[in-house]
Amino acid sequence: MAHGKDKACEDTKPLIAALKSKGVKSIGAAGFCWGGVVVVKLAISTDIQAAVILHPGSITDDELNEIRIPVAILGAEIDNHFPPERLKQVEEMLSVKAEFESFVKLYPRVTHGWTVRYKDDDEAVVKSAEEAHQDMLNWFIKHVK
Repeated sequence: MAHGKDKACEDTKPLIAALKSKGVKSIGAAGFCWGGVVVVKLAISTDIQAAVILHPGSITDDELNEIRIPVAILGAEIDNHFPPERLKQVEEMLSVKAEFESFVKLYPRVTHGWTVRYKDDDEAVVKSAEEAHQDMLNWFIKHVK
């Protein structure tokens, strides 16, 4: 696959190296859907210092168990890719890890992709997307220093 998650993760390595060569000491990465799977790969490698995954794609338990950095996972109530039951399982898995902080949040009445694909005239969804964006920024402010 030309755009596999392993290749996408490898494609970020030169960018991360360039940032570090310029003196950047701490890097955060956000991934939306499929991009969240790539961010998990980066979180496993510890090339980044904090991760946020919004309306995740397919992430395995094995991958989640390998994460070693602070991670936030923001999910939609109406999501066939990563349903609320799966989000709850992930929250339970991450909550027992004492070596890093995690944050899992379910956003009610929104669908998969709501943080980047929504109708501007749907006030409730816009508000939820803005809330998720603020939660993401707050996570990075806290963990990317």
